[in-house]
Amino acid sequence: MTFAPPAETGLAPLLLPHDLRLSPEQFALVCEADLQGGWEVFDSSTGFRLADGSVLSPDLVIELASASDSGPRGAEALRRKMALYQANGAQLGWLLFPEQRAVEIWPARPDAAVATEPQRLESALRLEGGDVLPGLVLELEEIWAA
Repeated sequence: MTFAPPAETGLAPLLLPHDLRLSPEQFALVCEADLQGGWEVFDSSTGFRLADGSVLSPDLVIELASASDSGPRGAEALRRKMALYQANGAQLGWLLFPEQRAVEIWPARPDAAVATEPQRLESALRLEGGDVLPGLVLELEEIWAA
């Protein structure tokens, strides 16, 4: 995976090899680090209390469907989770389906009363943070190959 900082920082992208293995202590240090100009990283078990009382992890949300999420029930559960993030102010969400090589992009909801439908991309090779997180790039080839 590649995390690219905003261009104006002049910092090089942070490259994480697909086979990287960290001890729990090393992982904690990475999660605590001020990565690439102010970005913060939290592990998948981190929770934040949102406006509706949900406890989720918002802002940029990346969900990776696993083999246990296969089938309509698993995918719909992930979509409900993404909709909760979206309803509670997440600015951007990426729901990745490696087995299908597909991504659903969940944009921010401009009106809390109206859901914004995700955009589905087939065989995407790269995602960019756009206006929400300028300079953020996620290369998908390694994820699709795994």
